Amino acid sequence: MSGIIEGYNYDIFISYRQKDNKGDRWVSEFVDFLKIELESTFKEEISVYFDINPHDGLLETHDVNESLKEKLKCLVFIPIISRTYCDPKSFAWEHEFKTFVEMASKDKFGLKVKLTNGNVASRVLPVRIHDIDKADLKETESVLGGYLRGVDFIYKSAGINRPLRPAEEKPLDNLNRTIYRDQINKVTLSIRDIISEMRGISSDLAPETEILKPPLIPTELGKSILVLPFENISPDPEQEYFSDGLTEEIISDLSHIHDLIVISRSSAMTFKGTKKKIREIACEVNVRYVLEGSVRKAGKNLRITAQLIDGLNDSHVWAEKYNGTLDDIFDIQEKVAENISKELKLKLSEDERSQLQNRPFRVSQAFEYYLRAKQDINSFTEHSINRAVGYLEKALAVEGESSIIYAELAHAYYQFWNMGVRIEESDLDKAKKLVKRAFELDSESPAGNFVSGLLEVTGGDVRKSISHLKKVLLKSPNHADALFWLAQLLAILGLKKPASELYERLVQVDPFSPLVAAWPVVYHIYSGEFKSAKIASEKLGTDDLSLLAIGYTLMYNQHAAEASAVFERISDGFKSTYVFKVDIMLLNSFMGKFDEVTNQLSDKKFLLWARNDLYYSFQVAEALALKGDREEAFSWLENSIDHGNFNYPFLNEYDPFLRNLRDDARFKKLMQRIKTEWDNFAY
Repeated sequence: MSGIIEGYNYDIFISYRQKDNKGDRWVSEFVDFLKIELESTFKEEISVYFDINPHDGLLETHDVNESLKEKLKCLVFIPIISRTYCDPKSFAWEHEFKTFVEMASKDKFGLKVKLTNGNVASRVLPVRIHDIDKADLKETESVLGGYLRGVDFIYKSAGINRPLRPAEEKPLDNLNRTIYRDQINKVTLSIRDIISEMRGISSDLAPETEILKPPLIPTELGKSILVLPFENISPDPEQEYFSDGLTEEIISDLSHIHDLIVISRSSAMTFKGTKKKIREIACEVNVRYVLEGSVRKAGKNLRITAQLIDGLNDSHVWAEKYNGTLDDIFDIQEKVAENISKELKLKLSEDERSQLQNRPFRVSQAFEYYLRAKQDINSFTEHSINRAVGYLEKALAVEGESSIIYAELAHAYYQFWNMGVRIEESDLDKAKKLVKRAFELDSESPAGNFVSGLLEVTGGDVRKSISHLKKVLLKSPNHADALFWLAQLLAILGLKKPASELYERLVQVDPFSPLVAAWPVVYHIYSGEFKSAKIASEKLGTDDLSLLAIGYTLMYNQHAAEASAVFERISDGFKSTYVFKVDIMLLNSFMGKFDEVTNQLSDKKFLLWARNDLYYSFQVAEALALKGDREEAFSWLENSIDHGNFNYPFLNEYDPFLRNLRDDARFKKLMQRIKTEWDNFAY
């Protein structure tokens, strides 16, 4: 039988180990269901090569005969990835998988094809029936030359890792929440997209059928933890800042461990004072373990309790009481983190162990001031940030020069600007000088790299921001804020693959953040997938940030009246921020209210704020383009590009608000400037 494209003998080749088709004959069953789905999807007959008796178990010294090479001339190669597929003794691995990758890489289509919607798909479409060992995953990705992406048919619950069966239509206990028939459909639609592209025709499917969705569980449920807010049982209720601060510091310590999923502070704090059972909490955030505890602080004396609980069965794994003084706090934090890593059987690298043993403060009073400041910065008001600056200056007075205090002081000055509570260029200058001093004291400062990443977005260069945030994640892979900002920047730049990979981790460590919930909307908008963005926005809540994202999405879908109605529901307090005002400027221009746009552009502080940011500069450019003010629109667009905006497909083609500029020679010149960077940018 021949394939539907000349020169290819089969359309699909199914590769598997014979041992995976014994017993319940999972592979044969999969092939039968796939063929039925293919018949209902393709008008033509699709040829599938499936050898019911493969030469499994042959040593790699055997040659691939010419007959097999002919059969491997196929359009799509589907390996059934099991626990044992990646094995030099496996004929399928050595002589089918590796050989197809080599052959396809050299043929006229190549191993990867670019789809109509801009995505890139590999002609190797893995079907996974087990979670596999890290060594096997690494080896598989090494052969593919990229991440292992496919469709999972894995039934997963406590202590179980087996193939999903067709009869399990609604597997209530399956943590993967997948349905067999849906997964068969996903495989078929992926095949259709690839083959349609190779045939040079457009698929009948809309290019925006796949909505980015968060993964439901960590990769390894056993290596995941939530630190509940430690209860303040001190006689003084004012010590609440200390118990909250201790919670955050333990989360920060654990966040350095690469093999552990650690729920972020913001999501952990949603359980403050909760009466929910541990098992229920663990289920909500998809973690295996929960750490809870209490703090009693009287003067410098401390009594801290901590207990680690298995969320699957609500059993105590480990518990400890610590008595000491404030000077012992870092020893206590280290012991807690080390006991957790021991109980979870985590193998710490030298760098991870060094991070846990780090003593950032010599003077305990400085640490107290630092914790108070962190709490105030998180309140995001001008008064609270001013108070945080005061605490940090006191911390410097008693501690002396300190990299971590300088970095946090820089963070405070940055937040004045970022939240729009005080727009003074001197605040940015102070922040930059402070972070520079932080790096002089510690050239690898994670806190310094994080604040630098934020500052480069504001008045700097987004490429440098990406570099700084990547350095943070090398040290702390669970740093939720760094994950969010880096994923956000990559999404705005239209870099879909690295952005979505970061999002997978982000949604695991910060599942309850409204910013994280709204992230897929930004991802789809700046990929030019406006319908998908609208679908994603329909799942958001009613908080101010969610409403802002919903209204913004409605504008890109050309629903101005609906966007206006959504913006009306935003709280009066949030409406006073520049973050809101820049969206209103775009809406006013979209609705032809050009006098309102002109009035807003008379606000010098607004102009200063927007000019310093690639994202907000771009929104102003959109509003001015709609208004018909080409000169100013080009000025703002170029400013955005100067700050690192090189999302060529979005600017050049997708953005509906820039269409008035595209016939101008200046626009073409700007696009030529960024196209090379877009084509060559390597994350």
